[in-house]
Amino acid sequence: MPSRIRTVLIDDSAFMRKLIGDVIRRDNEIELVGIAKNGREGEQLALNLRPDVVVTDVVMSDYDGVYVVNSLMEKQPVPIILLSSLEKTDTRVFDALKGGAFEFVDKPADYRTNELHGERLLSLIKEASRADISHLKSRVTKRANNHQHSIESINYDIVVIGASTGGPAAIEHIVTNLPRNLQVPVVVVQHMPTRFIESFTARLNETNTIPVKLASKGESLKGGNVYVAPGETNILIERNIATGSPIIVFTQRKYREFNYPSIDSVFESASETFGRRAIGVLLTGMGKDGAVGLKKIRESGGYTIAQDEDSSVVYGMPRVASEMGAVRQIVSLNEIPGFIVSCL
Repeated sequence: MPSRIRTVLIDDSAFMRKLIGDVIRRDNEIELVGIAKNGREGEQLALNLRPDVVVTDVVMSDYDGVYVVNSLMEKQPVPIILLSSLEKTDTRVFDALKGGAFEFVDKPADYRTNELHGERLLSLIKEASRADISHLKSRVTKRANNHQHSIESINYDIVVIGASTGGPAAIEHIVTNLPRNLQVPVVVVQHMPTRFIESFTARLNETNTIPVKLASKGESLKGGNVYVAPGETNILIERNIATGSPIIVFTQRKYREFNYPSIDSVFESASETFGRRAIGVLLTGMGKDGAVGLKKIRESGGYTIAQDEDSSVVYGMPRVASEMGAVRQIVSLNEIPGFIVSCL
């Protein structure tokens, strides 16, 4: 019998320790080897037990989840999954992701919602146990790109980017390193609980030299701006009938792989609206979302890029897209911002 995934749980709520502990114990592939009631205790437990995965609350009164991430990634790197009930204005979860945490998941509110949240948590634990810890440990320090970009000729009119697990840090790296005088709009789709997307967008806007905003219904896309898809709807990129300018359209249409927000929705509509003038970029993430849409961009004559396996936290979506023949160029995360600019 293959060895089970040894997991440590850290949470200062006795109710949550019971709720989440029960979820972990029900999976025969995972072994809950230790439980701690605060970050300091959890750090020591993880150092002593050397688990395969750590699951920790973000907000704790005695040494929080950010402390756990920073400490363990320095002393004894291990994949860490965050449990978060933060409000949308609190950005601590993104500090922890930047520090090397694998991913975060919403905490269940009660036993009724525990089933849905539990399935995602179990999937993340299994995926995290297979992650290359060096990818998490060596997350790129983000620095704003203050360089100008030659605009003598523009070959493409839009860049669309999709990501899931591991995406927030990857997107931050790319967006932060785009040139100040970027002439085309960028539309970003990140799989994330709805209430966190607003704070993620605000964080990007604060650390970036070009404006980043949450996409709104009917909004015209302007060059030099980054638009982040909201989480309560899927979005399409279409042309305004009167002006011909590209606009954001909200839709409740559902897609096969993922919804609210769907990467395929944005990619497919970009291929229909811009044809060969679109660049599609598919980043790290679990699942298959974005692969079909990326292939449509390529079939329309647009340029398609996928993050490589070595720099991906989870080489799921890029792998599927590559196997489908949707990818024209596979690029390391560090090189993606410059590669996008070189295409324009």
